[in-house]
Order: sequence, then structure tokens, then C-alpha cells
Amino acid sequence: MKKLLMRADDLGYSEGVNYGIAKSVREGIIGNVGVMTNMSTVVHGLNLLGDTEVCLGLHTNICAGNPLTDPSRISSITNNNGAFKSSSEYRLAQEDCVVLEEAILETEAQLKKFIELVGKRPCYMDVHAIASDNFLMAAEIVAKKHGITYSPFSIGEGKIKIKDTDVYVSMDSMKPDYVPFSSLKRSVQDVPEDGCILFVCHPGYLDGYILNHSSLTIPRPLEVDMLCDPQTLKWVKDTGIELITYEDL
Repeated sequence: MKKLLMRADDLGYSEGVNYGIAKSVREGIIGNVGVMTNMSTVVHGLNLLGDTEVCLGLHTNICAGNPLTDPSRISSITNNNGAFKSSSEYRLAQEDCVVLEEAILETEAQLKKFIELVGKRPCYMDVHAIASDNFLMAAEIVAKKHGITYSPFSIGEGKIKIKDTDVYVSMDSMKPDYVPFSSLKRSVQDVPEDGCILFVCHPGYLDGYILNHSSLTIPRPLEVDMLCDPQTLKWVKDTGIELITYEDL
């Protein structure tokens, strides 16, 4: 039987995103949610999920909002205003500008905040947006230190190892021709019969903050619709796919 790990990233990014994720958990097939603990609307998002049994993870972030660490201690990932550098600044850098020790400091701070907000450690840890080797290493180091499952970063598609399980990753939301349901069906069809698929999505509704701060816009509400569509729920049931969480790995 194929196993499907449905993950929604970015809880806390904005109220619009929070509402879309909450609907996708309550009415759809999302069982895993990544939390951005440094963002100002994170409490709003967690409150929307308060009585659900969703698997919550730490979506470690160094490119949106403000850090939880004193900016003077993490100058490689902050700008002159004390906020995180933007994702475009990291992409334009000639080399990895992230200092490992500084990324570890901020990752530890975000983990501490998660525990304060949720009352327990995250079920897993992953990273948001930035393909910096030092940032990825920092998240993995902190996860290992605290005995938390680390979900490696993969751009688009690929195979990663989570615990002892080979997991096939699908994240097509940045592609110009993205059709969520078609992408989901293809990701399941393309793996072995006993394979495990991680389908990463970013459900949400659009608000002013997202329109001004994120390059990912239209796919967010389209994913909410797909995740909650009765056709999607019927397809999961009819194909015999097992929906799982990081705790099941």
C-alpha cells in the first residue's frame, strides 16, 4: 500500500494563510503542518488548529519576518533594519552567506518558541525556502541534538531519507503550469507500490501581507480547493492510499 504524507507549510505567515491551512486540516487531507514560530500571526494560526490532532512541525525560517534572536548576534541573516534578509538576497549572493553558528542560534530560538506555544516538541523539523547549505546543516544539527525527526530539504522532486524510510518528494507549486490535483495524482502514480510520498503544499488565502511579501500567491487558494474537494477525498479512498503523519514513519 502506498503511503501519503500530506504537509502544509507556512502556518503563521499571515492570517489568510492560517485560514487556508485550518480549512485544509479540518475539511481536507492535510495531516502535517509546518509552523513559523517567529511570525506575528503564529498564535492566530495555532488557535485555529487548537482542537485538531494534526501533526505539528517547526518550519524553520530565516527569510520572512523578524528573528527571535538579537539581530546583532546573527548579522549574516539579518538586514540593517533587524529583520531577516529576503529570499532574493540569499539567491543573489555569490556564495553561502549564512554563518552556521548564527543559523543554529536562531533555529534554537525558534524551537524554544515552538515548545512555549505548543507545550511540546515538534513532531518534525524542516526549513523554509532557502537552499543554504549552512542553514540546512543548522536545522539538521538542532533536530539531532533534541531528538526530533528531520525532514531534509528537496527542491521540487527527489528522494530523501526520513528516519529509515525512503520518501519521494513532490512540490510543484512554484511551476507555472501547476494544477494541484493533477500533480498529486502524478506524484502517487510515479512511486513504487509500497512507496511513501511527501506532497508539500502551501494552502492559504490571499491577503495584503502575502501579496506584498510572497512570490507564491495563486497556487495557495487553488491548493485549499483541491485539498478539500470531495473528488480528492474520494480518490484517496478509492485508490487505497494510506494518509500518514511524520509520527507514523
